[in-house]
Formats: sequence, structure tokens, C-alpha cells
Amino acid sequence: MSQVITGLVFIGLLLAAAEREAPVCQILGSPEVPLLSKEGNVMIGGAFSIHSKIIQPSLSFTEKPTRLICSSVNLREFRFAQTMIFAIEEINKSDILLPNVSIGYRIYDNCGSTLSSMRAVMALMNGDEWSAGKSCSGQSAVHAIIGESESSSTIVLSRTTGPFKIPVISHSATCECLSNRKEYPSFFRTIASDLYQSRALAQLVKHFGWTWVGAVNSDSDYGNNGMAIFLAAAQEEGVCVEYTEKFHRFSPEKLMKVVEVIRKSTARVIVGFLAHVEMNNLLQQLSLHNITGLQFIGVEAWITANSLVTPTSFSVLGGSLGFAVQKANISGLNDFLIKDFWETAFACKETIRDNMAETTPCRENQDLIELKDYDDDVAELRYSSNIYKAIYAVAHALHSILNCSNSQGCDKTVKVTPWQVVESLKQVNFIIKNGDHVWFDSTGAAVAQYEVVNWQHGSDGSVQFKPVGYYDASLPPGQKFVLKTEAIMWPGGKTELPVSVCSERCRPGTYKVLQKGRPVCCYDCIPCAEGEISNSTDSNDCKKCPEEYWSNQNRDACILKNVEFLYFTEVMGIILVFFTLFGVLLTLTVAILFLINKDTPLVKANNSELSFLLLFSLTLCFLCSLTFIGPPSEWSCMLRHTAFGITFVLCISCILGKTIVVLMAFKATLPGSNVMKWFGPAQQRLSVLAFTLIQVVICILWLTINPPFPFKNMKLYKEKIILECALGSPVGFWAVLGYIGLLAVLCFVLAFLARKLPDNFNEAKFITFSMLIFCAVWITFIPAYVSSPGKFTVAVEIFAILASSYGLLFCIFAPKCFIIVLKPELNTKKHLMGKTGSN
Repeated sequence: MSQVITGLVFIGLLLAAAEREAPVCQILGSPEVPLLSKEGNVMIGGAFSIHSKIIQPSLSFTEKPTRLICSSVNLREFRFAQTMIFAIEEINKSDILLPNVSIGYRIYDNCGSTLSSMRAVMALMNGDEWSAGKSCSGQSAVHAIIGESESSSTIVLSRTTGPFKIPVISHSATCECLSNRKEYPSFFRTIASDLYQSRALAQLVKHFGWTWVGAVNSDSDYGNNGMAIFLAAAQEEGVCVEYTEKFHRFSPEKLMKVVEVIRKSTARVIVGFLAHVEMNNLLQQLSLHNITGLQFIGVEAWITANSLVTPTSFSVLGGSLGFAVQKANISGLNDFLIKDFWETAFACKETIRDNMAETTPCRENQDLIELKDYDDDVAELRYSSNIYKAIYAVAHALHSILNCSNSQGCDKTVKVTPWQVVESLKQVNFIIKNGDHVWFDSTGAAVAQYEVVNWQHGSDGSVQFKPVGYYDASLPPGQKFVLKTEAIMWPGGKTELPVSVCSERCRPGTYKVLQKGRPVCCYDCIPCAEGEISNSTDSNDCKKCPEEYWSNQNRDACILKNVEFLYFTEVMGIILVFFTLFGVLLTLTVAILFLINKDTPLVKANNSELSFLLLFSLTLCFLCSLTFIGPPSEWSCMLRHTAFGITFVLCISCILGKTIVVLMAFKATLPGSNVMKWFGPAQQRLSVLAFTLIQVVICILWLTINPPFPFKNMKLYKEKIILECALGSPVGFWAVLGYIGLLAVLCFVLAFLARKLPDNFNEAKFITFSMLIFCAVWITFIPAYVSSPGKFTVAVEIFAILASSYGLLFCIFAPKCFIIVLKPELNTKKHLMGKTGSN
């Protein structure tokens, strides 16, 4: 038993000895050494892509990989690190902010690689000590981290530090995905989310009428999220995207595919949601393939990147428009970047620590030393102000946590934890010395404020990023977006706005019809149909004109329809008026001739009273045709049909009376016949009156029940209005015509029966012929009347009136006038009684 106890004691002594000899927690591998560092009471870490390219070692998995080799200095990122040091040194010198507390820094170069980013963030949390004592849990090496510049690297950084609640403040990571407070509770940024920039890009494109654009983005969280927001906003704005391509900086095959798509596309505007590294790769290939003259729309990541300004880049990017962070206007910064930094923070000193000689910064970073006298970019610094704001935000948070005051300084006994800094950052609200207001919204972001810049040539031939507008999300609607279009220079040095549309805009008078299988911005312009108009550009449909209007020739306005009726002044009206008046003149001439020769046997034998009444009615028949000419009115419509009906019945009644007289006269010559006493002059007048009164009654009933009225006929012709007289009651109209036809047929039958009477005394054959013409004219009139359109209906009716009137006049009175004027020797009672020598 004693041997067992002795053995246990021995083992315990060995373990205790081993514990004293070796620490419990030790870094596996070599610690990462910061590029720039300085000790202080509180530490702020920084992670920047000071070099943009990395040479990865071969991974054989049989030996420890060699150290990553970085190359190609990114001047802009180097300025970020310098600005961070400037802000820290300025605060350390201040007697107001953290008066008795010094801030130290540890700045790492991630070389533009997420792999290096992970190594940097682990170093920022662990420090660069070989061992951490007996426990691996403890205080983070830094109280806050500034960085990174790109969203993908920042996501790696934030996800790694998130569980430890170490605040990360980025100056240019704009991915909207970082606004998720559940995934990134300790993330802040002094720049706005891409949610605003992407929407502003869509508004910018829409503002210039570019409805057909191409889109290229980095195949990263930054590019993919930003492009997704832009595409949604573009769809809302009615902008169509011809193509959406993406590529990664390490994927040359995809890059070449993007270049080929751009070369073949018809879109003249390209929205580039790219990090500056991807933009530089694309720029090189576009220059190599001589693809120029395109309008690029850029984002803050590359639109003001000096690294893109090369002797050949302006031919590709000249005239580019985009949103940029406002210029840094911080007093003392320029002098520090050019002079003070190289004398203090980056001095060449040999340091020995932990018995290991470290390589001097001057020997290891000769490529940075070469930038010592370079100052061309200093005037264009933009993101530096965001770095400055981030450092001051951390300082204000620490100032609050340490209960600092001007009189007593800060309480150094307070143990500052990263989570305290996170909570304090949510409350910061201050103004920096250049007047900018600094605070964080509920997502940890700053308010969206951008300059709109344009790539232009300066007077000295250098490339300038000229401000031509601004976007400020804090302003009221209508004032957020301001552009000075006249100050913009377009690609190729042109002053005219470039056009980028899938289809030309449809002019007024046409409407859009979408092309099958293509985006909504691709359409054909189809002319509006007759009677329809579109009075705006790019109309989706045509509107019908009101009933009394019609489209003009260009189909862009409704004009009053032409009103059509038979005018007195038109050729057809003049011809009809001429024949009307000529008929009246002939009738009056016959009447005068009969009046002069009223005592001659021929006039007496032909019942002069009925002859004069017939001539009077024929005159009225001719004159009633004039009521059909001119614009229809309420009175003219009622007058034209009733006058026509009554005058023609009066005319036919007179002819019917003459026919009956002829028949009765020969009946009376038979032995024992006294027929003439039943049809003397009084009975003849009464018969004419009776026949006419029947027509008068029909007309009165027609006018009382449903009279004719003026009517705008818009159905016959679409492009014009026919002014006509509607019949009112078709029964009344056809009753008037039917009654005239009945009398005409009756007269024709009686005259036909009297055709064999002695020729010298018999005018029945002339009446027969006149009635034949009369009936032929009006039978022909019916189909012609029904089928004739518009004013020609009226012309057909007038022609029927004139033709039948001329037929009656010539057939009945021409033979008599011939005898009276040219053969007076035949105008004797002896001849009329048929007792000439020839008989």
C-alpha cells in the first residue's frame, strides 16, 4: 500500500514539474506579426489589403507551408492604414478626448485574400505572443477592429469575432447582408449600406432614359448582394437588363466570357458593381480588346480608385458616372501622410524581442518605402474620412466607458471589455472637426451620402473625378438626388447624352407591342388604328376618340369629324340647282305660252284650267327639290318630305283629272249619254282637291306621330358625320310614296285604256308615256335610294324628283307647245275635230 502511495506522489511531482516547465496554452505555428504597431493603454486593430496580390504556396500536406508572399501595393489601402495612425496620434495628443489614456494600434496586411484575413483576425484576437499562460481564455488583444475594405473579407472578420463580441467597424464594406444584426451583432460601419447605393444606381440609369443596360458584378458577397438589390430596383424603375455577368478576381476564364458578352451586346450602358480589383482586371481586358465608347456606371468601390488611372484606361472609362464617398477634408492629414508618417510610424529601427531579431520594416517593405515621396493621390482621398470617423467613434465609446472628464481624466481602473465597447458604440453621437455628424442607425450603418462623380480630362490632360451631383438619403423626397447634367462629359468626349435602349421610343400616334420572348423594354411600335390616338411617347395602348371626333393623320390628336351634307356651293349641288331652276323656267315659259294662247282651240280643248294647275304643281315639284339641299334642320326635314309628297300628288291628281276628262268626253259622244254632267269643271276641281287632301292627311299624321328630324349619322362612315334627315316613321314615308305610286298607276291604267281614241284630239298617249317615265323613275329610285351612301342619298332623291318632273313636263306639254309655236296652222277646231282633208 505504501508503495502505491509513493508512486502516486512521484507522479504528482512529475506533473507539477512539467506544468512549471511548459505553459498550458501555446500558439501552434508562427505568430502573425503586424505590419504597423504601437502599444497603448487600449488597443485598436486594423486589417487592410495593403497589397492586392498574393502568391499561394504549394500545398503538399507533407510539410509546413511557406509564408504567403504579397505583392502589388494598393496605395489606397495603404492610405487607410496611415489615416488610422493619424487619427490615433491626434486623439493621443488631445486633452479633451481620453485625456490620460493612450491608444495603441496593431495593423495587419491581409493582401486581398480571405485566407490572410482569417490569419489577421486570429492574430488581432490572440496577439503575437508565443504563449498565453495556463489558460487559453482571456482578454482580446484589441478592444476594436477597423476594417476591412471589402465586404467578403469583412464578413469573415465579423463572423470570427462575433462570438467574442469584439466590435468591427468597416469604412467601406457596404454589403446589405451585413445589416443583419442577428448574424453580425457587433458590426458597425461609417458608410451606408448598398441598399441605398443600388437603388440610387437604378434611379440614375432611369434619370437618363437608359432602359437597356448590361450588368457586371464581382462574384462575392459585395457584388452579388449589391447587384441583386440593383436588379430589383431597376425592374421597379422600368429598366431592362440585357445581361448579368459575374466573375471572381481569380477566374480568368469567367472574365473572358464577360468580355465576350460585352463585345456582342447592344446595350451601351454597363453597370459595374465591382470591387476595384475586379474592375482593374476587366479594364485591362477591355483595353486589350479595344472595347471603347461604352458608358460605365460605377460604385464607390472603384469609381474614384486611382489605381485604375492608366495611360489607356481613359479610352474605356472616360465619361464614367458613379457614386463616391465624399472627399476627406481633415486638417493636418495631408502633411501627416506625406511627411510625419515616414518620420515616426514607419521609421527604420532595429528591434530585438524574445531573443529573436525581427526584420526591419525598411528591409521587408521596400515597395512601401518607394511611396514615401508620392503625393498625387492625397487630394483625392475619400474613404480616409470614414477611417477617421471610425477611430473617433471608438475613442468616444471608450471615453464614455472610462468615465473620462477634463478635470480628473479617465478611470484607468475600469476593465474595458469588447462587449462594453459594442454597447457604447450604439450610443455615440458627435461631430468631427470638419463638421460631419457621426452616429450609427439600428443596423450599425451611417447615413447614405454620396457624390456623383464623372471621369473627365483636366486642363493639364490628367484624369479628374469631377463632382456633378450628390445623393443624400437624409434629405426629404425630391431633394435627395441632384444632378448637374450640363457638367457631365460623356464617353468619347461627347456632350450629347448617349442612348441605350432595346427599342427606339414609340412616337405619339403609335403604341408598344412587346416582342415575344424578350424583356419588356423590347417592343415594336404599331400605328394606332383609325379613330384611335396616343398623344404621349411610349404609350402602351391607343385611346378611342369621342364619337364626334376622329384621329388626325398622325394619330396623335382627335379632331372634329368632317360634317357631310349636300352643299349649295359644291359641284353636285350647283348642277342640281341649275336643273331645278331651269325646270322652273321652262314650266313658267309653258305657262306664259298657254296664257297667251288661252283662247286658241288647242288650249281650250286640253282643259286649260287643269293645264294651268298642272303647270303650277310642276313648278312646286321643281322648287321642292331645293329643300333637300343644304344642312338639315328640324323645319327643313319636315318640309322636304311633306312638300315633295303633296306637290307630286297635286301634279298626278291634275293628270288623272285630265285623263278622266278625255275618257268622259268620248263617252259623252255616244247616243243617249250625259256622262259629262257628272264630271264637269266643278267635279274636276273637287277630285283634284280630294286626292290632294288625302295626301295632306297622311302628311299631318306623319308629322304628328313621328316626324322626320335632323340626324348625325356616324355609323355609315367612321371618319365623317353624315348630316341627314331621319325618316322618323318609315311607315309615314313609304305611305306618302305609296300613295303617289297608287295615283300614278291609276293614271297610267286610265291613259292606257284611252290610247286608241282619235289622235288629233287625244292626249292620252302622251299621258301614258309620261306615266311610264314617272313610274320607271320612281321604281328605279327605291333601290338607288336605299343603297346610296351619305349625301348621295339626297342627290338620288333630287334626281328622281327632277327626272319625273321633266318627264311630265316634256311628255304632256312639249307636243302642244310644238303646235302652238311651230305649227299654228294646226291649232284650229277643224283640225282638232279630225275633219281635215286627209281624213
